[in-house]
Amino acid sequence: MYDVLVVGGGIAGTSIGHELAARGRAVCVLEAEPELARHTTGRSAATWIGGYGPPEVRRLTLASRAFLDDPPIDVAGPLLTPLPCLYVGGPDAAPDAAAGVLGVAVAPAEAEQLNPLLRPGWTSVAVLDDTACELDVAGLHQGYVRALRAAGGEVRLRARVVGATRAAGSWRLSLASGDVLAAPVVVVAAGAWGDEVGRLLGSAGVGLEPRRRTIFGSPAVVPLTGMPFTCAIDGGWYVKAEGGLALCSPEDAEPHAPGDPRPDELEIARTIEAVNEATVLGLRSVRTAWAGLRTFAPGGEPVARYDDDVEGLFWFVGQAGYGIQMAPALAREAAQRLAEV
Repeated sequence: MYDVLVVGGGIAGTSIGHELAARGRAVCVLEAEPELARHTTGRSAATWIGGYGPPEVRRLTLASRAFLDDPPIDVAGPLLTPLPCLYVGGPDAAPDAAAGVLGVAVAPAEAEQLNPLLRPGWTSVAVLDDTACELDVAGLHQGYVRALRAAGGEVRLRARVVGATRAAGSWRLSLASGDVLAAPVVVVAAGAWGDEVGRLLGSAGVGLEPRRRTIFGSPAVVPLTGMPFTCAIDGGWYVKAEGGLALCSPEDAEPHAPGDPRPDELEIARTIEAVNEATVLGLRSVRTAWAGLRTFAPGGEPVARYDDDVEGLFWFVGQAGYGIQMAPALAREAAQRLAEV
């Protein structure tokens, strides 16, 4: 018997699990896979960008900065490393392309100084966010797991939920292993599988839409040292240096069923062409490629609330690919909201 059962062991589940355990709740996090962070959390591009996402995401991201700068939990090293973000647009960029992009507008010549790998003369508009950072995703996630356990919480692997019943104010969750666990409250933090888990508990779901995001690493013909995180100002691609490769994404967002998506080869080819047009990286081949799912709720804002119709079901889903950079503030606020009822 627990106070709260959390379904999902990614950054969402472990962060809110820690916050609840730190408040004295008896918490158990249930992960269906044989290891944690196998899906979206483990496939992140690992950045913190304060101006990235819709307004509520930006608020939560900025509110998480103090935690990430000086973590109150046990982590192996710094979670943030400065990595300026440079948004650039080429000769075809719209006159108002920079509208709504947070940062400082810079002249094309200055943009080429900030990123010497931009193709000379290509840039027509640029915005710099010099507060952006590289984020140690594994370090943050593992820190949450350690903090959860240190506060008395538990984590169970291979704990797939296959059934649920509620009686006398308590849930009984049946696992594929045959175990049955009980708690008054179940937190659904299962990412792309959130609605599926919610339906097991009798909910109609919240209308989640998983969308594929492709990422690939490509060798460049020039050294990548000192290159800022560089994004197309219209959202069509980004590129950063990682492990000696140019790590790129087409920033695709095609709807995809919950599961293990495959990278989109056509989008990779388009991105290579676009990056080569904007830079002198000279990308030709792909060394590694993968894809993950970013799960959106209607309206694009994260969901952190009790279900409207099902007692004891708390939704913690719809982080839409921003879940890691806003995890500390979102988990703290959600745990407080859960405890108030």
